[in-house]
Amino acid sequence: MKAGRKTKRELLEEIVELRRRIAEMEEPAKNKAGGSQGKVSAEACIDTLTGLPDRSAFHNYVKHAVAQAARRRQILSVLFFNLDRFKLINDSLGEMVGNLLLKEVAERLKYCMRKSDILARPGWDEFMILLPEIARVEDATVVVERIFDALQSPFQLNGQEFFINASIGISLYPHDGSDPASLINNAYTAMKRAKEEGKNNFRFYSPNINSRAIKSLLMENNLRMAFKREEIDLHYQPQIDIASGRIIGQEALLRWTHPEMGPVPPEEFIPLMEDIGLTSSLSEWVVQNACDHNMECQKNGIRPMRVAVNLSSRQLHQKDLVATISRVLKETGLDPELLELEITESDIVRNIESTSKTLNLLNKMGVQIAIDDFGKGYSSLSYLRYFPLNKLKIDKLFVDAITTDHNNAAISTAIVTLAHSLKLGVIAEGVEQVEQLEFLRGLQCDAVQGFLFSRPVPADQSLQLLTDKKHFDLDRSAEGYGCADFDRFWLNRRELATGIFP
Repeated sequence: MKAGRKTKRELLEEIVELRRRIAEMEEPAKNKAGGSQGKVSAEACIDTLTGLPDRSAFHNYVKHAVAQAARRRQILSVLFFNLDRFKLINDSLGEMVGNLLLKEVAERLKYCMRKSDILARPGWDEFMILLPEIARVEDATVVVERIFDALQSPFQLNGQEFFINASIGISLYPHDGSDPASLINNAYTAMKRAKEEGKNNFRFYSPNINSRAIKSLLMENNLRMAFKREEIDLHYQPQIDIASGRIIGQEALLRWTHPEMGPVPPEEFIPLMEDIGLTSSLSEWVVQNACDHNMECQKNGIRPMRVAVNLSSRQLHQKDLVATISRVLKETGLDPELLELEITESDIVRNIESTSKTLNLLNKMGVQIAIDDFGKGYSSLSYLRYFPLNKLKIDKLFVDAITTDHNNAAISTAIVTLAHSLKLGVIAEGVEQVEQLEFLRGLQCDAVQGFLFSRPVPADQSLQLLTDKKHFDLDRSAEGYGCADFDRFWLNRRELATGIFP
């Protein structure tokens, strides 16, 4: 017992000595800072870029607010705020521009809040807001609406205008948690849900969202393994010339078949693939396989025709994109004019100077450029003059109701007229009804694709399809369309002259 007490006493003496030494080491720093211990502590909890409280400080603010709300039996709200596509701006224009944007966003957010509210920046492209002492749940949405209004005006960065959107998640005390960690985590989960549902949106937390988040996490894990397990594949959908019924090209489309879940819809896994950064690693694989398939078709006696490949925003702004395309074309031996890159309207205008440079380099190589989903995004015609384009694609959104909605018909008519006036080809996607085809024929649309003619099929079936059949009979009666037997749609007639069509 005596030896034990001695050991304990010795340990206590060592602790006292260590504290004395630490105090001596801290003394110069205290003197240099004016002896203000509070100042040192405060600086440690401030985000150096924006001057806002950091994650640690925000956690403490929420802790005190929860305690106060519990005593007064009030409610409070935590908002988790994320900038949509900030990484694209930061990667393409540089960290300096990204930092300027974050500072400007912080300034705008301050004007959306009450004096008692707390704005913090936990890091990267995220902000958090504490709304203490709110009277009603709806009060949180008032602040959210102010935020969206504040972001509507463009940001002036280095002489260029940029538009930025946000996704916001909302949690409430005591409904969604009684401690800072729960409230912050649940607000984050709600923000992720808002992002999944189209971004530029907000969502309140609910237990049901949490189960969706778990499902999304499992989906993400499966998706990361899918490529290694060769579950990801390319399917091909034919594109048909309206005037002749002849197949003039194919679009390569990503498909995922999970061993247990079966086919996963593209609208579920492609946005997730972009969010977790898998599109960049897949880009070369997609172009490589599409070009290989095109060359395989030619080796089997099929006349040369274009293959279209979709580029995501991240792929478009990869620094090595041009070099990658050039290398793949050289390795496969495919004529550059037989490769068409489809880029969405919203992606192409995000950095006009950089995008124009990239597309001009690809154009000089002979690669064709098409604007996908035209009319669905910015719809600003001025940007068309900056880019070397070959084709506009009418989005399925307009084709779906082209014969029943006057506005959709007017927009589609305008797109065809605009394309032809600029000497561009125009193709309509998502054609599923005879009436849609006839309307597009009346507009003198150049080409069409959709389930009316063929669903996307695997590479081997695509090769067989192109080997056996050459034309669609677009003059058949309505009974001839929409059945599963695609043979009913083909004409067995003399081949038209070979050649490459726009």
